[in-house]
Amino acid sequence: MAQQTETQLYDVIEKYDNIEIRYYPPAAKVMSKGKIGGNTNFRNLFNYISGSNSNNEKISMTTPVYMKNDKENQIMEFVLPKKFNDNEIPKPDNLNLEVYKSKEGTYASIRYSGYNDSEKQLLYTEKLLNKLNDLERDIIGTPILLSYDAPYKFYKRRNEILIELSN
Repeated sequence: MAQQTETQLYDVIEKYDNIEIRYYPPAAKVMSKGKIGGNTNFRNLFNYISGSNSNNEKISMTTPVYMKNDKENQIMEFVLPKKFNDNEIPKPDNLNLEVYKSKEGTYASIRYSGYNDSEKQLLYTEKLLNKLNDLERDIIGTPILLSYDAPYKFYKRRNEILIELSN
């Protein structure tokens, strides 16, 4: 039997074809930043949930994985199980990781399937931005890629582009 993976909670408040406007409550997360083109983020985060933390606690993997770039860094975040929303989050042994509770917010999302690449990510980001422009929605964030599936899953992969909106 397949193990059920916990997924970050959100409420859909509006829907337009394959675009959703969602409310996300605060969530516990762990974040890694690395140089663009590097590949240490996933390893650092995986080590954290594998017990490289102040409690030596193994933490269940959840979905989605958040990924974005800033000017110099690739940023990857794991959402922690919801039990950490109301409890203390174990501190990472790796000083390059940051644990925090995200703020609540309203986000627009567009979903697509298949393996992700930069062309596909750009295509769906543009579709989402164009729809938000048509809807006259105020964008306050930068695009974030959400990945819900393990790299070895071949069919029915779930990817999303998420952009924060003003309320």
